Amino acid sequence: MNKWYPKNGYVIFHVDMNSFYASVEIADNPELKGKPVAIAGNPDERKGIIVTCSYEARAYGVKTTMSLWEARKLCPSLVVLRPNFPRYREVSQEIFKLLETYTPYVEPVSIDEAFMDITTCSHLGSPIELAVSIQNKLLEQMNLPCSIGIAPNKFLAKMGSDMKKPNGITILRKRDIYSKLWPLPIEEMYGVGKKSAAKLRKHVINNIGDIAKADSQLLKTLLGVNGEKLKSRALGNDPRPVDPEQAESFKSIGSSTTFPKDIVDYEELIIKLNDLAQNVATRLERKDAVGDTVQLMIRYYDRKTITRRMKLSTYIYSKDDIFYYSEMLLNQHWNGAAIRLLGITIQDAKKKEDVTYQLSLF
Repeated sequence: MNKWYPKNGYVIFHVDMNSFYASVEIADNPELKGKPVAIAGNPDERKGIIVTCSYEARAYGVKTTMSLWEARKLCPSLVVLRPNFPRYREVSQEIFKLLETYTPYVEPVSIDEAFMDITTCSHLGSPIELAVSIQNKLLEQMNLPCSIGIAPNKFLAKMGSDMKKPNGITILRKRDIYSKLWPLPIEEMYGVGKKSAAKLRKHVINNIGDIAKADSQLLKTLLGVNGEKLKSRALGNDPRPVDPEQAESFKSIGSSTTFPKDIVDYEELIIKLNDLAQNVATRLERKDAVGDTVQLMIRYYDRKTITRRMKLSTYIYSKDDIFYYSEMLLNQHWNGAAIRLLGITIQDAKKKEDVTYQLSLF
């Protein structure tokens, strides 16, 4: 069995729950099984935006951030539910506890995904056997599907888990990166956002292999330190350990954008808001931090600026949560005038380990 485990190196899993919010709703209500289900932050036809949806809904073309009216047009039988974040967090904790029965080295990175270091788990079986066991237990005990990436480091494991959904298992070794990783478009690389992709494509860097072969100085000029990291990861390297205790403390973590032209269309604003929420979630993930206060900044066409915040009863860190509460603030405080700038900030950010400690006291 030890032949599956390297003498020098690691075996890392990335466990990614499939269509998590919708899957939890279906697990809690079996009558929804097989039906196109969508979670929307606002049930209003005009303002409602899809937070996530089941694979049955995706088969109709329904996508995350799509307006609800557009989704219903594509799928008239769509079952739309409001998000139940307390329930999702409760299930999330159950998932992480199950993963910890295999190894203590479990690092949650969002409400529905985690890294696992199974390097010392050869006594439990081969990596494939462990992955199948995890999938089966999640299905049997919680009726939840997941995809698992198996690799020698966190980046490759993360990329692997995205390759087969739902309920897939993908092994991505370093020797596989030329055939499996490099042909993928840059937009599919973890760590490359829309803005970064646009900059890279201007220099004819169109797929992950192009990043691996690109001049390091050019990447650094275009994307700063992140450009160097992307090149290293495109080459299959990622030295980050799976560390359950890894966390840093920050007062606030945010992202804002000034639009090329003022925006008054609600749906266009929602798309921008979703991008900002993703940026903030990515930064929280990098810092392994959480926060319990969401602040929205709105700067109007006349440069008048307002900031509105919402104190929450629990800590959040996922993109969907950040987007949900930011959208709520926008709906409550936008006066309908053209907007020049939007910004989302998570205030009172704390180390995950500190939050866990505080919760344990009570």
